[in-house]
Amino acid sequence: MQRVQLSAFVLIGGLIASTAAGAQTVSNIQKPEKGQKIEKSVKASSFMRIFGPAQPPHGFVRFCEANPKECDPDHGQEARFEATAERLMELDDINRTINREIAPATDLEVYGVNEYWTLPTTRGDCEDYALLKRKRLIEKGWPVSSVLMTVVRDEKGEGHAILTARTTQGDFILDNKLEDVRLWHKAPYQFVMRQSYLNPKVWVALDTRHGPLATTISGRIDRSTE
Repeated sequence: MQRVQLSAFVLIGGLIASTAAGAQTVSNIQKPEKGQKIEKSVKASSFMRIFGPAQPPHGFVRFCEANPKECDPDHGQEARFEATAERLMELDDINRTINREIAPATDLEVYGVNEYWTLPTTRGDCEDYALLKRKRLIEKGWPVSSVLMTVVRDEKGEGHAILTARTTQGDFILDNKLEDVRLWHKAPYQFVMRQSYLNPKVWVALDTRHGPLATTISGRIDRSTE
């Protein structure tokens, strides 16, 4: 995999400083315009393709402010994670365990607000499931750069958060709606944005409508293995 050139790191440094100011809520990307159908992009690769920087969700920014250690990068871990069969089984085990462990509930029901990202104890919504799965995998030795919060539009066209496991075998998703772990292109979703593997505080667009072309970040990105 070709490394992102220095220009990417310079831009990401600037993006971190403006993260809070440019943040958005997941609800901002929930519903397509009236009459607009959700387009299924060509998903020929097991690896996601990025299209440049994206504005992170407000709830994520506030989560990082309240839990800074949960958003620290792991320097020197940019390469895709070489997951063994045992490691891939961990994905399945953690996905199923947390899906059973946490009862589904909206942020409004639990916290009285529309969007609140946190590590759940007994109840939570989609981003809470994903945050807890991310934490458990990191505790088991998965690099921060390989477990990435991701926002999609679900089968109803609504905003939904999942976790992406970035491995040499492909990008797998862990989802509170699905018991099985599967490659990203086998999920019934439109992928919108995801944490950057270079820095967890920075988000990248997975849809051309949510970010500029990747060439504005770096002229040399191997999109088949981002």
